[in-house]
Amino acid sequence: MDNVSEMPSGASSSRIYETLRKDLVRGRFVAGEKLAINALKAHYDVGLSPLREALNKLAAYGLLVQENQRGFSVPRLSREELEDIAHLRLELEGMAFERAVERGDDRWEASLLAAAHRLKRADKTVDKGDVWEQLHTQFHRTLVAPCGSVWLIRFIEQLHDQFDRYRRLGPNPPLIRQALDDQHHELVELALKRDAQAARALMDDHIQKSFEVALAHYQQHT
Repeated sequence: MDNVSEMPSGASSSRIYETLRKDLVRGRFVAGEKLAINALKAHYDVGLSPLREALNKLAAYGLLVQENQRGFSVPRLSREELEDIAHLRLELEGMAFERAVERGDDRWEASLLAAAHRLKRADKTVDKGDVWEQLHTQFHRTLVAPCGSVWLIRFIEQLHDQFDRYRRLGPNPPLIRQALDDQHHELVELALKRDAQAARALMDDHIQKSFEVALAHYQQHT
């Protein structure tokens, strides 16, 4: 449980939930690890009630496993799960992006260009750490924002968190990372051209490439 994010004293359930969610996605806890409640209380400087509420929410979200009378543990990793997550991303995220391209307005175009600019600037100025990850997440959220379904966006964000548990097991090879970064720019170009079919095809390829990276990381850890 090393290098876990710090929490301010008196943290609320929502704040501890968000901090723990990020730590779980980042891989700050080992897959399969049982979480010690007292250790979490001490490290995050949080009371038992808000901590348990956050842990219950994370279990319902799928980032923790709740065991009857035995507390909480970090979900194990498996190739079958990763393949399932990637398949669902292809289906849901591809559909959402296709809808977004068809329905997005001028404000969406402006937001997309801004998100892409921030991400591209970060590609050149920062390591692929937390700052880049936040901008990357915001970029992908913006891509699908006008799809017209709140639930679809919720499912996609949940899949991203699960997928990132695998993707962030290790650094991406430079050539693959560059190819994925280039595709971000190409996705924006196709969105602005309103070419929904080509946009979805490129999104599918982007997710597939990301899956191959995540699978390689998983195999290195098994």
